[in-house]
Amino acid sequence: MAEVREFTLPDLGEGLTEAVIVQWLVEVGDVVAVDQPVVEVETAKAMVEVPCPYGGVVTARFGEEGAEVPVGAPLVTVAVGAVPDDLAGDEGGTPCAGGAPWSSAAESGGGVDSAVAGPGGPTTAPAPAPPEAGEPQDSGSGNVLVGYGTSSSSARRRRIRPGAPEGPAHRPAAPLAAAAGPAPTTEANDTRTAAVISPLVRRIAREHGLDLRDVRGTGREGLILRTDVESEVRARAAREPVAVAAAGPVPGEERIPLKGLRGAAAEKFRRSRHEIPDATCWVDADATELLAARRAMNVPGAPKVSLLALLARICTAALARYPELNATVDTAAQEIVRLPAVHLGFAAQTDRGLVVPVVRDAQDRTVEQLSAEIARLTDAARAGKLSPAELSHGTFTLNNYGVFGVDGSTPILNHPEAAMLGVGRIAAKPWVHKGELAVRQVVQLSFTFDHRVCDGGTAGGFLRYVADCVEQPALLLRGR
Repeated sequence: MAEVREFTLPDLGEGLTEAVIVQWLVEVGDVVAVDQPVVEVETAKAMVEVPCPYGGVVTARFGEEGAEVPVGAPLVTVAVGAVPDDLAGDEGGTPCAGGAPWSSAAESGGGVDSAVAGPGGPTTAPAPAPPEAGEPQDSGSGNVLVGYGTSSSSARRRRIRPGAPEGPAHRPAAPLAAAAGPAPTTEANDTRTAAVISPLVRRIAREHGLDLRDVRGTGREGLILRTDVESEVRARAAREPVAVAAAGPVPGEERIPLKGLRGAAAEKFRRSRHEIPDATCWVDADATELLAARRAMNVPGAPKVSLLALLARICTAALARYPELNATVDTAAQEIVRLPAVHLGFAAQTDRGLVVPVVRDAQDRTVEQLSAEIARLTDAARAGKLSPAELSHGTFTLNNYGVFGVDGSTPILNHPEAAMLGVGRIAAKPWVHKGELAVRQVVQLSFTFDHRVCDGGTAGGFLRYVADCVEQPALLLRGR
């Protein structure tokens, strides 16, 4: 009697949790051999042909081409034993080339009820260990994907029992471990073994100094998977600070509580680094003309215009050209949210720490209005009188770290914003101007962005436009 088995999408490694069906390689009724590819899928990393660990007749397929399938979802069901050995193939034997229809199996002398395909055909692989009492024999694959055992029989052949005696029926894990790569260093008198197959799992354990014999596997037959190792690494990291705290303070050391403003900033920085895949690009620009424009605007009797206000005006003009950068990512809904108004934050250093006041609707303000609002917010920040509304809901940040006398930086994004412009000090440097070497006022501009909201072309275009406006402020007169 044929046994129908379900083959599910295995763990494809690298933390991938789903794949898209690109092309089915078999039809319902086809005869497949052990380890014959049945479907081609596309993951976030590559195109993969997925082999089926069972030999027999395909009785069902799950999912249309183009559908997304999660790891663990069924792909096909196979009637194992529905065709004779010479059609189904076996481990080490010749795979079935074409895939005969269901009716061909019956006409060839073995019906669904009578023909049984098993591992008894010719093979060049070592003979498997005999099954334990009460356990059925079956036909399965010896191949695995990352952390994936393909059948109960192959699991028995690869079963690793810690402390089991060596013998013909109990092969130790040493040959398997040697094939996968060197195991972590062990004590000479420790006879325990680790149920692990994947070389990637061993490498991760080796990099973190983890003894795999101390890890509990959650895979089939206790197999140690990548997730098991990563969970143990996280658990150890969580225990280490407790051990340090238990030891007590070192004489002479100073401990500063991460509370209040400092604690809130620390949490925002941590969350930003944890959630946002940021990238940074930078460029040098000749700011000589920008400084000249500021001097021309600051005539006696006119409202004062700060350099930061000019840079803020350049930012709003650049965001009008590249609105995809005035955005945030809704991780719960898996959506990029583009925002209609520019609420421009700017970094301000105070006695209480770093704060980021926000200029509301910066896109509607003139450079004089921007200068006045930045001055008001800066005074309030230094006096500790900023309201929560004035410190929240920014959509883009301007960071002038040049006031600290540094040229460049790769700042942490102000979560949940998607971009930040950094401005270094403006200093006299040699520069090629109009084909001749001259001393000019040069500034380094850096742009950090959330790579989920745009690619490098958009980020580079934004930064180049900002640099062009710094070098030629008259470009702002062209409007949007």
